[in-house]
Amino acid sequence: MADNSALTSTTGSTSLADCSIFDSKVTETSKENLCIGSTSYVEEEMPQIETRVILVQEAGKQEELIKALKTIKIMEVPVIKIKESCPGKSDEKLIKSVVNMEIKVPFVKMETVEEFKSLDSPEFENVFIVMDFQDSVFHELYKTDCRVIGPPVVLNCVQKGEPLPFSCRPLYCTSMMNLVLCFTGFRKKEELVRLVTLVHHMGGIIRKDFNSKVTHLVANCTQGEKFRIAVSLGTPIMKPEWIYEAWERRNEQDFCASVDDFRNEFKVPPFQDCILSFLGFSDEEKTNMEEMTEMQGGNYLPVGDERCTHLIVEENIVKELPFEPSKKLYVVKQEWFWGSIQMDARAGETMYLYEKANTPELKKSVSLLSLSTPNSNRKRRRLKETLAQLSRETDMSPFPPQTPKSCTKSSKNSTPVPSKQSARWQVAKELYQTESNYVNILATIIQLFQVPLEEEGQRGGPILAPEEIKTIFGSIPDIFDVHTKIKDDLEDLIVNWDESKSIGDVFLKYSKDLVKTYPPFVNFFEMSKETIIKCEKQKPRFHAFLKINQAKPECGRQSLVELLIRPVQRLPSVALLLNDLKKHTAEENPDKSTLEKAIGSLKEVMTHINEDKRKTEAQKQIFDVVYEVDGCPANLLSSHRSLVQRVETISLGEHPCDRGEQVTLFLFNDCLEIARKRHKVIGTFRSPPGQTRPPASLKHIHLMPLSQIKKVLDIRETEDCHNAFALLVRPPTEQANVLLSFQMTSEELPKENWLKMLCRHVANTICKADAENLMYTADPESFEVNTKDMDSTLSRASRAIKKTSKKVTRAFSFSKTPKRALRRALMTSQSSVEGRSPSSNDKRVMSRLSSTSSLAGIPSPSLVSLPSFFERRSHTLSRSTTHLI
Repeated sequence: MADNSALTSTTGSTSLADCSIFDSKVTETSKENLCIGSTSYVEEEMPQIETRVILVQEAGKQEELIKALKTIKIMEVPVIKIKESCPGKSDEKLIKSVVNMEIKVPFVKMETVEEFKSLDSPEFENVFIVMDFQDSVFHELYKTDCRVIGPPVVLNCVQKGEPLPFSCRPLYCTSMMNLVLCFTGFRKKEELVRLVTLVHHMGGIIRKDFNSKVTHLVANCTQGEKFRIAVSLGTPIMKPEWIYEAWERRNEQDFCASVDDFRNEFKVPPFQDCILSFLGFSDEEKTNMEEMTEMQGGNYLPVGDERCTHLIVEENIVKELPFEPSKKLYVVKQEWFWGSIQMDARAGETMYLYEKANTPELKKSVSLLSLSTPNSNRKRRRLKETLAQLSRETDMSPFPPQTPKSCTKSSKNSTPVPSKQSARWQVAKELYQTESNYVNILATIIQLFQVPLEEEGQRGGPILAPEEIKTIFGSIPDIFDVHTKIKDDLEDLIVNWDESKSIGDVFLKYSKDLVKTYPPFVNFFEMSKETIIKCEKQKPRFHAFLKINQAKPECGRQSLVELLIRPVQRLPSVALLLNDLKKHTAEENPDKSTLEKAIGSLKEVMTHINEDKRKTEAQKQIFDVVYEVDGCPANLLSSHRSLVQRVETISLGEHPCDRGEQVTLFLFNDCLEIARKRHKVIGTFRSPPGQTRPPASLKHIHLMPLSQIKKVLDIRETEDCHNAFALLVRPPTEQANVLLSFQMTSEELPKENWLKMLCRHVANTICKADAENLMYTADPESFEVNTKDMDSTLSRASRAIKKTSKKVTRAFSFSKTPKRALRRALMTSQSSVEGRSPSSNDKRVMSRLSSTSSLAGIPSPSLVSLPSFFERRSHTLSRSTTHLI
């Protein structure tokens, strides 16, 4: 081979260079960076030398290899041009290049190292093909800086029709060609040298320092500056086993170490070298997170174990740590846990450190009231002020609306409040507020979920496939566009309010758009839901992505499925509000007929939604409620409505019925049916001939839309108050708030679960994400709520006497007894006393006398003479009155 001294220093001269000229650093420069000289020019200056392939030992016996070499005619050869910057100066510049040289002799065989001496000549450019890069012949060739390649390189060149490549280092295969690797965390030099050598044998390049050109970081630990930079840049972080396994597969044709399926098997998991513990999570959440920890390469131990490296804290629940953490323990929020899984790498802890709140736990409390005088005006005034304050807090949004930048529009002035709030204005305002909330929910779905999932260049690759994203979100952007326009039009009407303004026109204007956008989404909502559940189970990164976003305030701690169900519920909710608006619209108002048309257009949209979406079982449950509740409104029956929960309670206040009454609450997805137990059931429910139903055991009191519930009060447990809660309600036709208080008697449903369920459906109805903001924890004294007399025998007897006294009062009340029946009773009684039938004149006198006596509060002579009659009739009147109740 040519010696280094054979290079000429003549300006512009070119020499064929042996591979020993290039040290290890030179070879890290890719071919694209080499200055390729003109082949014709090089050949003119270059001595005519011959290139040849030498098969070493076993390589000469491989028929497939020999056959392949016969088809290869070209070999890449390195060339160095030595050029001075200026004549007469010794300052020289090396210009590296690679040229293609013709192979005149297909191959030469070599059995021993001794034969190498006869083959080594400056007139030849040799490349040695060696089967085993571990035997003594290979090491001898390597020591003498010979150019060595493996059989896979030859076979790969034949397959691609390329010349034999130049490499200054031994190149066995090309499975890591063009990969740039960096190493971190290796303490044993022997292991690092071994890995670096294998990478070079597979065509890879090594960088000592980490930079943007590094394609893979091979890590032996999950700490250090290189690791943190790789995480921030989204560079794949690999285990050393990745290199060893790639070398094991070195003889496989078309194998590439960087393909996703192979590389993902050897990625460093996010929680490698981590031992986690979890604080503040429910048992179900904790179990799920422990399973995820093991799946992601970590381990877990109980809270407080000294071997733990990380303590994951539910920051919304834990306000103070149960122990003083050591300096080595990372105390982080749960976002670090889910963020690490989403990025597919251990996130930096400093961004997610848990900090104990400086202020005490936030409590939405009111001042305790002095209740020494039960009926004092001061107590009632404070209670009224408390309810008003709660109502004001409810109307305020806990966070600003999140709207995509592309759809941001300057907000108009705040909604003016007319001097006298009409019922129509109240309902119109509620319609606008729910529409605005709904638009914000849709914006959250798009901005927090859809857009990040569709982004290119995600760390760790795409979280979901494009077809999965399309299935999940469907026509949500189109629905968002339509409702943004509806919201803007409603805002214009509310800001410039006038009773003659037509709200129905707004929905008629966009009826065609609603027909176009809603059915495709609603009809395939179940498929969308199933896709989310399937991907969440099969793809840990998607599960982590959902967990991170669910914890953000914009989502109100709701899951993506819970947010996506809003479009399914929205149109029926709008139809209810438009019906309510129509009730409070005067007959002469032109909007009356327009609202009817708008309601009809919404029904048309809903008819385009598949009938299969109507759940038969849910409808059957509603019919059961109608049969069980006497006087239940017919409009409870609706295709979109479903029964959520039934709760047995006792009334603790004056509303919705007397204290101590047994009240049943039927929670539907958009309303609350309030019914009390009937005192006495008479007769049977009349059904079609041949069928009978048991008599209705409940009496209808009120069917309340959930939008009227402004606050749900969780009453604290005390000695005098158990299992109590209250609802702050404000109907659109009322100016003041109404407090409904109850004691739960249902044993199978915990009060906490019931109140959370109620808040969630109220939030869904008014299109707010922050269901937790509807909950308010209060002391029983603040709202005059107690249950101490609900279970006592004396209390039950007292309530029974009270009910009986009411019946007797009704029986003796002239104002509530039908006049004709009263006259008949008086006349019959008088005739029986005197033994004759009353004349028409007597009838008029008796009527005037009874009326005058009742108004003056003085008993008439006729009444004084009728004690036996009322003794006989009181029982009959009481029975009939009870039946009417």
